[in-house]
Amino acid sequence: MPAPTPTPRHDLPEPDAFTRAYWDAAADGRLLLRRCRACGRAHHYPREFCPHCWSDDVDWEPASGRATLYTWSTVHRNDLPPFGTRTPYVAAVVDLAEGPRMMTELVEAPADALAVGMPLTVGFRREEDFAIPVFRPEVPAEG
Repeated sequence: MPAPTPTPRHDLPEPDAFTRAYWDAAADGRLLLRRCRACGRAHHYPREFCPHCWSDDVDWEPASGRATLYTWSTVHRNDLPPFGTRTPYVAAVVDLAEGPRMMTELVEAPADALAVGMPLTVGFRREEDFAIPVFRPEVPAEG
């Protein structure tokens, strides 16, 4: 009897030559953005051209890792493996400090504590050979 076919992972990236820098930085605990040298605007998700002015004069830059919560939804059911084993989880859109919006997952955030505009900070969830950017509530500095 042949070995069972593994269930495909729908939650892992498929890096290519262009996005490899992004995923390598994530593996090192750094979030990267693309910034257009023609119009000066940052964007995310990584693209080879600027979605604002269509210039191809764009480059990688480190992001601060700071964001604010724009919107979210608690997912209670997802039939795609492996998401079903993670429910409930919080899918979110955050406004990065550098300007772009980013889809992500919120972690370590009780649903009743979420609020539009709350400060967040990036973290990375390890999945096989990848580090996936996620966000958690920012812990205020003690002082």
